[in-house]
Amino acid sequence: QVQLVESGGGLVQPGGSLRLSCAASGSRFSINDMGWYRQAPGKERGFVAGIASSGGNTYYADSVEGRFTISRDNAKNTVYLQMNSLKPDDTGVYYCAALPYGGRWRNPDEYDYWGQGTQVTVSS
Repeated sequence: QVQLVESGGGLVQPGGSLRLSCAASGSRFSINDMGWYRQAPGKERGFVAGIASSGGNTYYADSVEGRFTISRDNAKNTVYLQMNSLKPDDTGVYYCAALPYGGRWRNPDEYDYWGQGTQVTVSS
């Protein structure tokens, strides 16, 4: 079992930055690949970024490549999403999720644990 709790969302102006955190409880965190997804109103949940269990490999959606950075600290059971140069299109609820080994990053149905989400609003 893995429980995930996101934090760090809020209201930010275009061009600003936010850092999201996802705190995990449970003994399996260090062996899970982890992903961040977001869901805007009226849209499906979409892949944002992923990081392998060791932290050695990272993956990004084209829309956030170069602006967002995913990282993790296995000693703290936490995964982060640093978001820079935010745009209004980045608005949505951001979720972290745990992906079983061998799962496909961009398929939300393959993630087995999800947090409750944190709202990010980019607006002037």
